[in-house]
Order: sequence, then structure tokens, then C-alpha cells
Amino acid sequence: MILIGLGANLPSPVHGTPRKTLSAALEQIARSDVHVVALSDWYSSAPVPASSQPRYVNAVAVLETKLEPGPLLQLLHDIEREFGRERSERNAARMIDIDLLDHDGLVQENWPVLPHPRLAERAFVLRPLRDVCPEWRHPLTDEGVDTLLAGARDRADIRPVGAGKEGS
Repeated sequence: MILIGLGANLPSPVHGTPRKTLSAALEQIARSDVHVVALSDWYSSAPVPASSQPRYVNAVAVLETKLEPGPLLQLLHDIEREFGRERSERNAARMIDIDLLDHDGLVQENWPVLPHPRLAERAFVLRPLRDVCPEWRHPLTDEGVDTLLAGARDRADIRPVGAGKEGS
């Protein structure tokens, strides 16, 4: 199973709200020899680490593709750039962020590092991941998503974004 995390907290001048931008990015991914199998609900989360940035909109998608991890991550980075992502400082506010979380349970220390190195501590990723794959287990620790989510420090500040709302 291939899992990606999606997040944004700044509007795009082209696509609008973060949620609309991320939805458009998913459509772009689907036009790139990648099938989007499932998408979690959308969630609102506070920035990590805490700051005065706007809240984020987050989701997790399940993909099917024949692309290996490196080419897939390159495709995701290309789409981020196409959608206006400028990589500056770590944890900066952004119009779009797409992370490769897991690629069929592969453990890899070289680029791309798999599973995503901070996946296990991020409730804003784990909560939507539970929507699409409640049986998922961390490839390194074999801990289930519920166990990881229970230990995530930011778990209390994850809120579902209603179907009729656009979120932050």
C-alpha cells in the first residue's frame, strides 16, 4: 500500500483555499499514471511546532502505481512546484505539502527515506491515515496506527473539517 500525506495552510492564488488546492493536486496526481484509491476525511490541525501560522488542512490518500519510491516522490515534488511550493525554512507556512509516507512497507534509509521519518509522531497524519487504513502498521516498529495516535502529542488539536466547509 502506498500512502501520501497532504497538507496546506495558505491559500493559492490559482486554486483558492488550501483544501481546493490539495484537491486539485490530487487530480493532477491521478493524471500522472497514478491511481488514487482512497482519500481520508479532511482535518484541521494547528501548526507543529506551535506558531502564529494559520491552521493546516490535512488528509491522507492511498495510491496505486508502478512507480518506484524515488520516481514517485520526484513526481510529488514536481506537482508541489507546479502548484507554487517554495521550499524555504523547515515548518514554514505553505500552499501545498505532499509527503510520501509509506511505499508498500519498504524500509529505506537513503532517499527517499521510508517510512516517512516523522510519521509516527504526527497526529495530523495518523488521524487521517486511520480513516483509509485502520489496520496499517509502522514498517519499523510494527505498532498499529491507533497505538501511535494515542502517543502523539498533537492528537488533541485535530478536528474534522465538515463536508460542506472548505476549512482554512
